[in-house]
Amino acid sequence: MKIKFYSFVLIFIISIFTFSNLYSHTGHYKNIALIEMDIYRNGEIIGYSNYFFNSYGDIFEVSNETQFEVKIAGIKLFSVKSISKEKYKNDQLIEFNSETMQNDKRKFVNLVYDKSSGFFIIDGSSYKGNANKENIVGNWWNHKILTSNSQISPLSGSVKKQEVNFISKETLTINGNEILVDHFKLKSTDDNLEADKRLDFDIWYDSKNNIIVKVEYKRLGKWQYILKKIE
Repeated sequence: MKIKFYSFVLIFIISIFTFSNLYSHTGHYKNIALIEMDIYRNGEIIGYSNYFFNSYGDIFEVSNETQFEVKIAGIKLFSVKSISKEKYKNDQLIEFNSETMQNDKRKFVNLVYDKSSGFFIIDGSSYKGNANKENIVGNWWNHKILTSNSQISPLSGSVKKQEVNFISKETLTINGNEILVDHFKLKSTDDNLEADKRLDFDIWYDSKNNIIVKVEYKRLGKWQYILKKIE
């Protein structure tokens, strides 16, 4: 059970590093310096995932720091520390790098865009090869996750197909403010994946501000990523 728990938590982190076809509509974020999200398990804050935005010349960068720790009966069961950086030029992802420690196990991705072939070249801890540029790097800052049909793991470089379906319009209270949001369901489309390795997330999106404000999934408890602050 512990192995499956670890695997599913990693799938969630894979998706928090969370989306777009690797054309991310970065212009929507050029007036944002920071997005902070709190990570909850069963209603208790256990960590954070923060995104830092920077532009210089025709380059747009997004850095991420994610850290959380799961304890049961006061004993540390699982911990993750991750850093990553995405680099875009003219709205095209040209580079992605990440380093992750899952307990004492290292995972990594080094991705570059090969303009001559039109493919991404991936050197990851679980996949080494090419990927179509229409893939995304899973990342909760980027609302284009809701229109993509596949994603590249920001932890290991593996590629997974996905589908996203609209559920309903809803009103959420985020940081004391009521906002109208669109509720989506994101799931893996590969039935051959083991159950604990499939993507299965509920996503709430503020279309007015182009921001994902909440993500939730259930696996040995209820996990949530909730928007804390935007600057």
